[in-house]
Amino acid sequence: MGENAGLESPGLRVFHGSQFTPEALVEAKNGRFVSLCLPARDEATTVGPIVEAVIRDLVERVPLVDEVLVVDDGSVDATAEVGAEAGATVVAAAEVLTGCGDGGGKGEALWKALAASRGDLLAFCDADLREFDTAFVSGLLGPLLADADIGFVKGFYDRPLEGVSGTGGRVTELVARPLLALLFPDLAAVVQPLAGEFAARRAVLEQVPFVQGYGVDLGLLVDVSARFGVDALAQVDLGTRTHRNRPLDELATQALAVMRTALDRAGVHLAGVDLAPDGAAVLVRPGREALAVDGSERPPIVEVPAYRPPGPERPSERGARG
Repeated sequence: MGENAGLESPGLRVFHGSQFTPEALVEAKNGRFVSLCLPARDEATTVGPIVEAVIRDLVERVPLVDEVLVVDDGSVDATAEVGAEAGATVVAAAEVLTGCGDGGGKGEALWKALAASRGDLLAFCDADLREFDTAFVSGLLGPLLADADIGFVKGFYDRPLEGVSGTGGRVTELVARPLLALLFPDLAAVVQPLAGEFAARRAVLEQVPFVQGYGVDLGLLVDVSARFGVDALAQVDLGTRTHRNRPLDELATQALAVMRTALDRAGVHLAGVDLAPDGAAVLVRPGREALAVDGSERPPIVEVPAYRPPGPERPSERGARG
């Protein structure tokens, strides 16, 4: 059996990040603008080294990335300042598309990144990565630049937990992948459906909604597949991902958000539970305060009148810092 055995399904292509070198990808850009977007909340300790590495390796040494954008999602630490000092353009999520009302969460930051960035191709990485490798970025961009039929690329990797290989990604293995197997079997071969490392064509992301919270990654995967077909998807092996592992208390809310999104996309409505996009599911925690998990969504951004696709006038008009 080959090394990708069990990873492919009809239409879902699998690549390895090592297949793509920045030098070769630059030749394949053909004038297209590439943005790396880093949604971040209180990631002052890690965002700086990530930005510095990308600018050194993929902006200055090899001109693969044209824009490094940090979207600050309400940080109370020095995330914005550190990102700007490292060389990124920094925008506050709350200051983008202000006429669309208040919002927060990972998906909100991704949606605002789409609005604020200039790229024809966009790569996204979480800002809490340790031991960051710029091959993550080139690996994600590779399938988009190599094949015009691919519109959305999901990264996957080994995720060590406390130094033990293969033990990370608890919500992925216990919630997300079983839900895909049951409700969306065409996507069951996706290794890391909740990966924050992905890349896509702007024309694809513009046409799908964004769940504002933790359900965004699974929601994008399902919605892109439904809108463009499984054959527009690919996944790429990025090696090993080291990041901050969250405690179970935080993972419970993430799990509920993922379940809610999956059930909503499958059209499943549970008796007595409001799964409408603008309602809140409540996580009951015996002996502790209950938590409301919002399932609000942002619409496809092309439906937002205030949205302007990238143009030569954009850099000076979006109020960026850095």
